[in-house]
Amino acid sequence: MSFLVSSIKKRKLGSSSSSSSSSSSSSPDAKKTKGSSPVDAVRSTITNAAPRKWHGTSVLGVDQFTKTHLEDVFALAENMKQLVAVQGGCDLLKGKVLGNVFYENSTRTRASFETAAYRLGGNVLNISTTGTSVKKGETLQDTLRCIECYTDVLVLRHPENGSVVRVDEYLKKPLLNAGDGTREHPTQALLDGFTIMSEHGFIDGLTVTMLGDLKHGRTVHSLSKLLCNFSNVTLRFVSPDALQMPAKILTALQGKVTFSQHADINEVIGETDVLYVTRVQKERFATLEEYDAVQGTFVVDRTLMQKAKDNMIVMHPLPRVGEILEEVDNDPRCVYFSQMANGMYTRMALLALALVKP
Repeated sequence: MSFLVSSIKKRKLGSSSSSSSSSSSSSPDAKKTKGSSPVDAVRSTITNAAPRKWHGTSVLGVDQFTKTHLEDVFALAENMKQLVAVQGGCDLLKGKVLGNVFYENSTRTRASFETAAYRLGGNVLNISTTGTSVKKGETLQDTLRCIECYTDVLVLRHPENGSVVRVDEYLKKPLLNAGDGTREHPTQALLDGFTIMSEHGFIDGLTVTMLGDLKHGRTVHSLSKLLCNFSNVTLRFVSPDALQMPAKILTALQGKVTFSQHADINEVIGETDVLYVTRVQKERFATLEEYDAVQGTFVVDRTLMQKAKDNMIVMHPLPRVGEILEEVDNDPRCVYFSQMANGMYTRMALLALALVKP
């Protein structure tokens, strides 16, 4: 798979010459030796990932990843989950500083990156546009180049499509894309993939239904492309006509994965293994009337869940605004809060891969 941007000056993710293990046979493997500590397991997985040249590398989009890259992240995220369960954290990133730069509102992404750094012994510099030189007209690249002087790794969320890719060309230190406009959200896609793997034990052969605002939802844009790395995955896209998956995403999926578009969730709920729900993004609409015309079109409730498989899982990047009723929260198939915890483990893995030398 080609890299996201060929003009990136920094080292890009390498591909492994060795064959990867099948993801359809088992859940993420922490690759621990008998008697090893959680930190030993983390270091071992980082060493095993060395051929992919993660150290010092930016994460800009899912097109960077091969299946082996995903296995690196999933295995290390599982290590991090065990690390937190056993001892809460470690000092793997002692002396390192994360620069958290958010030009859009965020709760889960910002907090999970911040907590991920603290769990690994690092520190965090949080930056928002309020009260900064951005208000004076400073360019995005100048702001990031200055913050880079104080930090070891940067996380950026920005409302402009392609902004993270563009600014990365000016930086020397790794940059992790926390969402750029409606284009991509690669770290969310990685945690989503880890959640599917954790819950089902495999991804190959699954039917994944994406429901809601597929036009503006950068999470589904990234996850759709990430799932192309697996075999025999079927994607069902369910949305109002005005919120269908963008044509450029559908073009990118052609020949890589089976997919179809639908207006009625009842057409596909019975075959669905993963139901990935997204909110209608009010902030992306030009008028309130346009938003009101589509908000509430689909609702996941007990009636819909009765039509689903016993082993189907329901995911949502959150926040939700009425598209999943609280009445189903106690259904064991609803894993969106476990998904949020997996966000911290996955981002712990990404920070460790970017900053810890194998």
